[in-house]
Amino acid sequence: MKRILIVDDEQSMRELLAILLKKEGFEVATAGSRAEAAKALAGPAVDMVLTDVRLPDGDGLEILRHVKSASPETVVIVMTAFGTTETAVAARKLGAEAYVLKPFDVDEVRIVIRDTLATRDLRSENVRLKREVGERYGLDRLIGVSAAMASLFEMVRAVAPASSTVLISGESGTGKELVARAIHALSSRADKPFVSVNCGALPDTLLESELFGHVKGAFTDAHQAKKGLFEAAHGGTLFLDEVGETSPAMQVKLLRALQDRRVRRVGGTEEMDVDVRVIAATNALLEERVKEKRFREDLFYRLQVIPIHAPPLRERREDIPILAQHFFERFARAMDKRVAKISDAALEALKRYSWPGNVRELENVIERAVALETTEAVLPERLPEAIRASGRVGEVALLGPGFSLDDHLRSIEARLLLEALERAAGDRGRAAAILGVSPRSLRYLLQKHVARAGRS
Repeated sequence: MKRILIVDDEQSMRELLAILLKKEGFEVATAGSRAEAAKALAGPAVDMVLTDVRLPDGDGLEILRHVKSASPETVVIVMTAFGTTETAVAARKLGAEAYVLKPFDVDEVRIVIRDTLATRDLRSENVRLKREVGERYGLDRLIGVSAAMASLFEMVRAVAPASSTVLISGESGTGKELVARAIHALSSRADKPFVSVNCGALPDTLLESELFGHVKGAFTDAHQAKKGLFEAAHGGTLFLDEVGETSPAMQVKLLRALQDRRVRRVGGTEEMDVDVRVIAATNALLEERVKEKRFREDLFYRLQVIPIHAPPLRERREDIPILAQHFFERFARAMDKRVAKISDAALEALKRYSWPGNVRELENVIERAVALETTEAVLPERLPEAIRASGRVGEVALLGPGFSLDDHLRSIEARLLLEALERAAGDRGRAAAILGVSPRSLRYLLQKHVARAGRS
């Protein structure tokens, strides 16, 4: 049971608030002055202080200053019948979570108290999780309390001590590089380099030079010898992001390096031994690409000694509030914005959305919302239309003369298929993953809609 201290020189106000809060399930203590408040604060810990500004023996802001100095996690709400902008600003600077003007509406105060305590709890939980995850798993930037994330944490902890090659699969934005960094941080190689490269961002000639290095004069612009990333990561970990985007020729060279643990610089003749743990990542379905002869089977099995899957955000929706709060606090602090929280309505919209861009998309959405917000809470209006509209399909407003449920559902299905293909840049394997269906099911759905379009 949360304990709240009410500080007000008016007995009727103390009694009114005490009755209200006890009905809400709180334990309540009261004080009529700064001296009485000091005695109460010296006793059992309180979760919230609700204090008037004007007290018979001093200023309520001194209580706020004392509470925040002695117990920063305690929530303080300031009340006053003589509200001024200066007082409100001073209260905020001293750490007050809310500022209430008298006379106030009882329901409004009830909501303010509930919201500020909920925000405090979420913040405390987030701090606890980050500390626990950082201490136990080295995943200080990978946050989650869902079963899917718990399994991921355990997998990371289990594979980190080995030197086996790891293949991390998952959609874009799921934090595959963070998983790779956590594995490295928990391994015996933690004090050695962690080197990463995006294989899909470079053409073959540049990628080969990046990975293996080159000798002076190997090509036109090779004015001096260059060490490759395999060499740079010697003793540590090399992270090959988007390994599924490599060409067949590059796949052969990667396979040889993994098998022999030796590399040769472009244009050179000497081979060098390298002691590197390779962690690869892909958002493509490599099994499908192997079947389609677009990815070497021998390289696939060489990479997938230990497979790890980074779950999409839609499969761990219970993590959305914690992640949203984490990003909100970071951007509000960085932008020095006076935004206190994410509104309940905005949070509900975030929880309904399917998040095809996963955690990275959520981070971008929260950054945009904080930047645009001008009130004390992030409102749904600051979220993209796609997020605000999520969950509205099928509302009563759609019903009317001539409405056909079958036609409407077919239209939704077709629209989602097209959107998934657009997001996946035409890659059917990735589109299937975005929709949460198998590639075979996706082919069937596409054929069904093509056939129906041909008949119409």
